Amino acid sequence: MAGLSALYCLLPLVWLVINASKSQADFVSTFGLAPGHKFALWDNIVEVFRYQDGIFSRWLLNTVLYVVVGAVVSTFLAALGGYALAKLHFNGKRVVLFVILGSIAVPGIALAIPQFLLFAHLGITNTPWAVLIPSFINPFGLYLMWVYTAEAVPTELLEAAKVDGAGEFRTFIQIALPMLAPASVTVLLFSFVSIWNNYFLPLVMLKDPNWYPLTIGLNGWNKLGSTAGSGALVQNLVLTASLLTIIPLIIAFLSLQRYWQSGVSLGAVKG
Repeated sequence: MAGLSALYCLLPLVWLVINASKSQADFVSTFGLAPGHKFALWDNIVEVFRYQDGIFSRWLLNTVLYVVVGAVVSTFLAALGGYALAKLHFNGKRVVLFVILGSIAVPGIALAIPQFLLFAHLGITNTPWAVLIPSFINPFGLYLMWVYTAEAVPTELLEAAKVDGAGEFRTFIQIALPMLAPASVTVLLFSFVSIWNNYFLPLVMLKDPNWYPLTIGLNGWNKLGSTAGSGALVQNLVLTASLLTIIPLIIAFLSLQRYWQSGVSLGAVKG
């Protein structure tokens, strides 16, 4: 069963690598898992960055902007909120917990249209803020940080810091936040992947191609030539660009593997 699962996961990646190394002519004339007549991966990479005046580079920078800002801010807010729910006492705390747990069950796609109407009223559609602001809120990340904080941060240590004169925010920054590193990395990775792969929200919010992330831009390339007379087919470039876009995700997971695994395991034990 494990072998079948691994095959199921790896087969699409193998197909992607093989076909990203083909020219457009080889892509349409050869079997999917067979190599082309010419190894054209490097030529395809060069053409990806040249095609349509190098718009791929702009989409890549946009995606990095959305991911870095969105993931960092959402992780910090999740840590701050999780700390407050786990260690502070205030009126309405149980209601807040129920709202958070309920919001986890609501798919983000269901909120895209209401968010669009709200942002249109505020005049920030077709701007980076329309993509960034929704990414700042991560209910699952907040729940994970709440569970982890309750287990990993000793209340006695926080009380000792307050006795020494530290305020709540200083106690959180200097005492609690360093102890939340494993869970923070876990939430950061989840946010990273979610924002990197986000498609429907940018599709609704953005009309200017200069602000597109990779998901929207590559889908536009994939549609080229699908209608008669609309343009040349560039599936080889779409596949090569898709291969390039998953490399940062693989690097992020491999480099931070030990952190997010420990964060998930401790949260599972507490849950």
